[in-house]
Amino acid sequence: MDDEDSTNHNMGKETSDTPNKYGASGDISKDYDTILKESAVLTTVSGFLFAFLLNISINRPSDFSFEDGIILMIALFTITFATSLLSMPVFYHHLQYPYRNIEKFKLRSHRFIIFGTAPLFITLYLGLLLGLKFGLHLAFESPVVEYWAYMFSVIPFVSIYIFYRLRK
Repeated sequence: MDDEDSTNHNMGKETSDTPNKYGASGDISKDYDTILKESAVLTTVSGFLFAFLLNISINRPSDFSFEDGIILMIALFTITFATSLLSMPVFYHHLQYPYRNIEKFKLRSHRFIIFGTAPLFITLYLGLLLGLKFGLHLAFESPVVEYWAYMFSVIPFVSIYIFYRLRK
């Protein structure tokens, strides 16, 4: 009975400053680990995509048009921007360590990742567009094929948006 009274008595008070100091979970290493792992996965994906696009720009196909070159240049620019933003939580962690406020770190890391996903999606669209243009040109000889490539490239992103909206 005495233990029960002390438990109820302490429920109204905070016995530790851990939740306030490190966030709701109270485990600072878990929060760091989750954020840094997410950043590492996204940075790896964008790094592979950057390497692929850089390889295409160095070893251009013979039938590469001016329009394809512009699309490739924009894709390289956006993936460089995305990779830089997606790797910022790791750099930010090392520059600002040790933290006094994990919530500030989580908020800033979240912003870096959110702002990095927009150019990543643009690059994914442009890479898919280039691939579809080449693939459709090999299959069909029609000049309308390029318009099909632009339309087909949008389908995965529209589908993701629709599924995202339907989840609620």
